[in-house]
Amino acid sequence: MLATVALLLLALATPARPSPASAETRRAEALKRLLEVFGMEDPPAPPAHSKKPPQYMVDLFNTVANADGVTKNPDILEGNTVRSFLDRTHGEEMRFLFVLSSVAKNEKILTAELHLFRLWPRVPDGPKRHHFCQVSVYQVLEKEKLETPGGKKLLAARLVSLQTSGWEVFAITPAVRDWTEDESSNQGLLVTVEGLGGSPLDPPPLRFASGRDHHESKKPMLVLFTDDGRRGASLPTGGFPDVQPQAPDLPAAMPVPKLARSRHARSLNRLRPCQRHPLSVDFEEIGWSGWIISPRGYNAFHCKGSCPFPLGENMRPTNHATVQSIINALKLSEGVSSPCCVPDKLFSINLLYFDDDENVVLKQYDDMVAGSCGCH
Repeated sequence: MLATVALLLLALATPARPSPASAETRRAEALKRLLEVFGMEDPPAPPAHSKKPPQYMVDLFNTVANADGVTKNPDILEGNTVRSFLDRTHGEEMRFLFVLSSVAKNEKILTAELHLFRLWPRVPDGPKRHHFCQVSVYQVLEKEKLETPGGKKLLAARLVSLQTSGWEVFAITPAVRDWTEDESSNQGLLVTVEGLGGSPLDPPPLRFASGRDHHESKKPMLVLFTDDGRRGASLPTGGFPDVQPQAPDLPAAMPVPKLARSRHARSLNRLRPCQRHPLSVDFEEIGWSGWIISPRGYNAFHCKGSCPFPLGENMRPTNHATVQSIINALKLSEGVSSPCCVPDKLFSINLLYFDDDENVVLKQYDDMVAGSCGCH
């Protein structure tokens, strides 16, 4: 995948010579292929209005990735995709509806969580005060029969203290799996608040923030942890390595040499040992900054240099590459080239972005950064 990204970036940066029309066609094809690398057919449209992502999603991104989006620890995230959905009932108290049309059919639902912000409780009149209450979350099966056993299905229940405020998270995975298999079955969720013995409390001492009259950061939210089955190559993958970046072999700005000198420079470059070099990916230059929240870009790195005989340990050769270099050096077989300088460790990156429905998605992509280079 990293090689594909490098070629696409080269196509985007290098205009085609024949005509402006062919250059535009080449750029469009490169952008299309780059979208395929990120598992998309078309780029999502930027939000119509200035919109902030849920703080939970921002915090999750900062937990799993560094500032460049490179994964810190591959074991933190369950699956490779986290999707967040805001309530669509526009503040109907204790009833919540989340539209999941943007979930792809090939995504496996691993975990689904309902996030509700618990407000400070109402203080009841009189001497009787409650310290705990029971909060239950139901999957709505039939809106017209909510008061009957067949109208709803219990998903989660717990005792909640009435002395504090903050977020409450309920696991509702079975309901979401039903909804993704049959979209028409999505009748929403019902949340009830009762006393310790199951007795109704009127008015309920516990309230949750709704989407209508509370700050955006406290809106009810559904969070899905999924896996779309996209996996990288067999090279080792993982978090950002404890490896010092190797310096590029050329300065950032090089004067354009004459032809003879250019050949000499290319000859010298072939003699330089296999090393890792910077390869910047800027989402603003590509035209994706409107829908990508973080990062603004990242360093993919690329491998360049020769693998001359004898291969030293600093070139991280495989046994096969060592044998191939010997065969090539001794001319023991025709048509055998020297080993190639390629990534021998790849790392994943994470994107935080708005999808077509303006939901915020955190997605992890394997094999996007060359962690180190070697002769293979």
